[in-house]
Amino acid sequence: MGPPSPLTGYAVVDLSSGIAGAYATKLLADGGAGVTKAEPPEGDPLRTWSASGAPIPPDGDGALFSFLAGAKRSVVVDPDDQEALARLDALLAGVDAVVWSRGTPLAEHPSLLPEEILRRHPHLTVTAITPFGLTGPWRDRPATEFTLQAWSGGIVGLGRGAPDRAPVHVGGQVGEWLAGTYAAAATLVSQAAGRGRLVDLSVLEAQVLCLTYYPVTFFELLGRPFRSVRSLFVPGVSTAKDGLVAIGCATAQQWFDLCAMVGHPEWIDPDQPLALMELAAKAAPELYAWVAERTVAEVRELATAFRIPNAPVNQGSTIADDAQFRFRGTFRTNPRDGFTEPGPPYRLHPDVLREPAPAPRLGEHSADLGKTRPRDGDGAAEDARLPLAGLRVLDMTAFWAGPSSTHLLAMLGAEVIHLESTGRPDGTRLIAGVPATEDQWWERSPIFCGLNTNKKSVTVDFRSERGLDVLRGLIADCGVVVENFTPRVLDQVGLDYEAVRAIRPDVIMVRMPGFGLDGPYRDNAAFAYVIEDVSGLTWLTGHPDQNPVEPYSLGDPNAGLHAVTGLLLALEHRRRTGEGMLVEAAMAEAAVNIAAEQVIEHSAYGVELNRVGNRGPVSAPQNLYRTSEPDEFGGNDSWVAIAVATDEQWAALCAAVDRPDWAEDPGLSTVAGRRAAHDALDEALGRWCSTRTGDEVVTALWAAGVPVAKVLQPHRQTELPQLRERGFFETVGHPVGGAASYSTLPFRFSDGTWQAHRSPAPLLGEHNEEVLTRLGLSADEIAALRADGVIGDRPSW
Repeated sequence: MGPPSPLTGYAVVDLSSGIAGAYATKLLADGGAGVTKAEPPEGDPLRTWSASGAPIPPDGDGALFSFLAGAKRSVVVDPDDQEALARLDALLAGVDAVVWSRGTPLAEHPSLLPEEILRRHPHLTVTAITPFGLTGPWRDRPATEFTLQAWSGGIVGLGRGAPDRAPVHVGGQVGEWLAGTYAAAATLVSQAAGRGRLVDLSVLEAQVLCLTYYPVTFFELLGRPFRSVRSLFVPGVSTAKDGLVAIGCATAQQWFDLCAMVGHPEWIDPDQPLALMELAAKAAPELYAWVAERTVAEVRELATAFRIPNAPVNQGSTIADDAQFRFRGTFRTNPRDGFTEPGPPYRLHPDVLREPAPAPRLGEHSADLGKTRPRDGDGAAEDARLPLAGLRVLDMTAFWAGPSSTHLLAMLGAEVIHLESTGRPDGTRLIAGVPATEDQWWERSPIFCGLNTNKKSVTVDFRSERGLDVLRGLIADCGVVVENFTPRVLDQVGLDYEAVRAIRPDVIMVRMPGFGLDGPYRDNAAFAYVIEDVSGLTWLTGHPDQNPVEPYSLGDPNAGLHAVTGLLLALEHRRRTGEGMLVEAAMAEAAVNIAAEQVIEHSAYGVELNRVGNRGPVSAPQNLYRTSEPDEFGGNDSWVAIAVATDEQWAALCAAVDRPDWAEDPGLSTVAGRRAAHDALDEALGRWCSTRTGDEVVTALWAAGVPVAKVLQPHRQTELPQLRERGFFETVGHPVGGAASYSTLPFRFSDGTWQAHRSPAPLLGEHNEEVLTRLGLSADEIAALRADGVIGDRPSW
């Protein structure tokens, strides 16, 4: 028998429905928590859910439910039965946390609303997941995954989709999965802080953070949007002889290497005034022709040799056979129903995650409902400091995935030391398009500023022995080390986990490789889009008659968020045992988890989920419809998102658009009938919207109770009254770039608020003297390091 799991003895009641709450409690159950799912007599709606519409036997459960509910217990509570409610309340008195969302008569019973639960049981962490949050003017407005993506700016966030077609949302219910991961992390943070509270989590705010790339900060600091026109990424997903392959260029060097690879060195012109994407667009026909003449394997072999990011474009039927995932055993067999499912999104060494266990049948544990257990302590700690105050983190990360994880820690109070070097500053300092002629141009990147508030910057070139000595001192000074280099980088300088543990035995080291610390893709370059390609997230995004489109966003922040969750489990393990841990948080395995429905549906039902443009598995009609006004750039690219999720919403839509013929048509009274007539409904709704502004459409439909949204340009997020009311943005000044609005956290704690951004992103090497002095270096030693270029405060080229 192995060591106990980090959350052994931690008890949770799951009062949620839908993916977000189920995934949050799955992550807690994987960590060893005892999760009891309280269900109404008809059961959680996920028990009868299949994204493909595959029939669920009356005595069975949907495969997705079986995946998400593994190792949980199920009790049935009739909300009309006062005795059953009293037994549930007794259960709540003896647990540590509740995860709640709307969606069932049980969860929406007045005695089980989040504020009421916390009033009766102030020791509890009550994590509430709602579309907009529990407060604010939109708190009770209807919404779906699709309309939330539109409000977040995520549908057009990074220019997704060809300009001659409607933009496309990210396929699958990714916002639900992201919100669930945030909910698990927030619950663990609250648990670590040792006091009861309400955690108010907004799915909209989670999507803003994960589907857009600090667009408000970018716009306010530079006076222009990150991107003003939509276009396909080139080469992106391309058609080879035998299938689809993805190739991407995120840097000028990668573009130069691509030109050399395809035999067109004349495309390389460092003085070319066109932007990288414009250069690629001009070359697109020849690039696509080059790929079409080769197999997927041939393209990938060449691209890997040239160190150009590349990946297979996986889908439900292929992903489990992918060479990397097969090597690492990423997928496993569901212990109850036998289909293929992803393993946990991170790996802990030593392995203290719970062994897979079957999902419960409805009400399987109802006989135990009246039994309570004594709680350990009263959870009434008086320390009101920031939740992670006292934690010191060495942040050896760059770009988006790694810095997003350590930024979350910094906003929650950890002291985070961001390690760079003058020869290799964090890459986000270089991607703003700020001319090198501007004073301190490397300090003006809104992306770097958005990702690194509250951190300290230390520059160390650890390729030298003296720099390596300094790095060893930093490791000894920090309880946590986070890095997202390719594995070979730290291995080459002799700083793998065993070496780091030799420096500090109780260290927690979080490694964030793209594909894992071993396997055939181990050393491949991993940018967000590559992770999306290999995991299946790309496959579901785009119009069905075209190649899929890379989301180009969530692969990074999703990885960072899961890394934090793994770290929080490791911190709890260290609190209980005094032992350190290696957290291996591979980006691809985090992405595979939020794309889990594809492999599950294929394995369980033999159905391949495919992209359907802006339609979806839940609502019908659901689509984007062009409105009458020009967009802010003078084009014809203004849209609204409409998603009818229930028959009641359909009746409301019919009345709002004055279509009594629809209301009276029995063929349209069910979602199946509306799905069959989707093309005709799209045409009619498109005509209705085309004569109205986006505001007019939203006013008419939202007032009627229909989920609707304007497709927001992401740099306009501060204009949403819901985000303003909840204080989602804070103004932060910067000594070089100036003041701007910065996004914060997607959850609020009820027992007090704090400023998320307490200091601006650091200047390069700003804290060298402060931190190195704390390590015991003298002023003369620090000056010598500076003179020899080991440390510094400006790029060395």
